[in-house]
This record gives sequence, structure tokens and C-alpha cells, in this order.
Amino acid sequence: MRQYDPDLTPPWKRQRPAPEVPAEPDLVVEEVTTGFCGAVIRCEKTAEGPTVTLEDRFGKHRVFPMEPRGFLLEGRAVTLVRPRAAAPSAPQRTASGSIAVPGARARVARAGRIYVEGRHDAELVERVWGDDLRIEGVVVEYLEGVDDLPAIVDDFAPGPDARLGVLVDHLVPGSKESRIAAQVTGEHVLVLGHPYIDIWEAVKPSSVGIPAWPTVPHGQDWKKGVCRALGWPENTGAAWQRILSTVHTYKDLQPELLGRVEELIDHVTAGR
Repeated sequence: MRQYDPDLTPPWKRQRPAPEVPAEPDLVVEEVTTGFCGAVIRCEKTAEGPTVTLEDRFGKHRVFPMEPRGFLLEGRAVTLVRPRAAAPSAPQRTASGSIAVPGARARVARAGRIYVEGRHDAELVERVWGDDLRIEGVVVEYLEGVDDLPAIVDDFAPGPDARLGVLVDHLVPGSKESRIAAQVTGEHVLVLGHPYIDIWEAVKPSSVGIPAWPTVPHGQDWKKGVCRALGWPENTGAAWQRILSTVHTYKDLQPELLGRVEELIDHVTAGR
């Protein structure tokens, strides 16, 4: 026995549900009963149900209920629905990996400082930690080498309100740099370093697009030797800009440098 179907309308004549379309701003639709055509301005929730406001090309606004099959989109009947709320985006991060603080103003500079050996070191630290340093009010200054480091530290006179951090290249046992660093002592000064001959090596070779940093024979100028080995012009300034341009975040740097810089920032900002 055929089951009774209360809807006697033939299947091919039955009206199919209209597709639901989010009423995103600037979506252009036509209201089916009035023929009013305009762009979506906003959606609102009212006691009678959700409504949508349209603006036509003359700037006129009309409010309509968001009823099923109430609008035409490119000639097809649709049901407008309220757009879903955007999912909260992940917090933005600085190049150092810290959570960014949008709109934060730079803090007035502290009396404390971080000293690095040269201009290239300072530019690399600024590239990765610049946002963090400005928020913390930490200034980075560069020295022309570390031969006079003990006298420079004495002249700075580190104290509780003027802590000093120093980043040294090639700080390995037995090196000239390690002997000089050992002469600097004090509760409010911290000298740290990385094992690389120059700050260039602290950039990962994969970031620069080379298999490894070349080995330069002892007695040769290391930077010029690197340029020669890589087939670059012996212009160390241009070579450094080429290297620096490949650094975008902390992920482009060797971990031996990352940890030391973070320690120095923590030292300088301690107690404030």
C-alpha cells in the first residue's frame, strides 16, 4: 500500500530551500517584494528577528527582515543570515618571538645599557629585538672592539639603577676576548658572548642560502675571506647588508646568540 503523502505537490514543483548567504558588508542583493537593490551596511538583532540594512546607489537606506528566500543574489533567491563572528586571531609576535603590544609607546630610556662590539652586532640586535628593547627602554650601543672594555666599564660605573650588559664576539676559553672579559667584574655588569668569530656567523647559513660559513685560514681578514670563498665582491658593507636582509625573526639566528641576548636584556631590566 502506498504511504499517504500530505504534500500532494509533485516533487518537481516543490520549492527547494534557498541557499543561506552571510550578509557580509558590501554584499549587493535585491529585496524580492520591493525590488530595492543595495549593498549590505549592517545586520541587527531585534525583538522581531534579525534585520539587514541596505544602501542603494543613491545613498538611500532601507531596513528589511532577513526572511527565507527574501533576497535575490545575481538573480537567484537566497536567505540572508547574520555573518559568523570572526574567530579570535592568534596574538601577533615580534621578530624575537615575544607577544607584540600594538600601539605601545617606547619607554623613556633607562640609564642602563647593552654594549655590543660593532655596528653589525648592533644592527642585528635591533633587527630581531628592536620592538622589545623600545618597550623596555633599553638602548644598545656599539664599541669599536673590546680591547678597552675594562676601562669603558669603569667609566660607565654600573649600579643598581644603571645596569650594564656586554655582548662579546668569539667568547671562548683561551681567546683574547675571554681574557679581557675576565677582567670585568661586578654585581651590576654582565658580560656574555657567543662562540662565533664574527656576528655574521650567528646568522644561520640556511637563512643566508649557503651550505655553511666558510673556514678562513688563520691570518687572513675573516670577512674578506668569507666574501672570497662565497664568490661575493670583497665589499664587507654590502655583504653584511645582504646577510642582514635574510634575517626576519629569531628563527634565522643561532641559539647560542639568542640565549645570550635574552639574558642581557633580563639583566639590564632586572628590578625595574
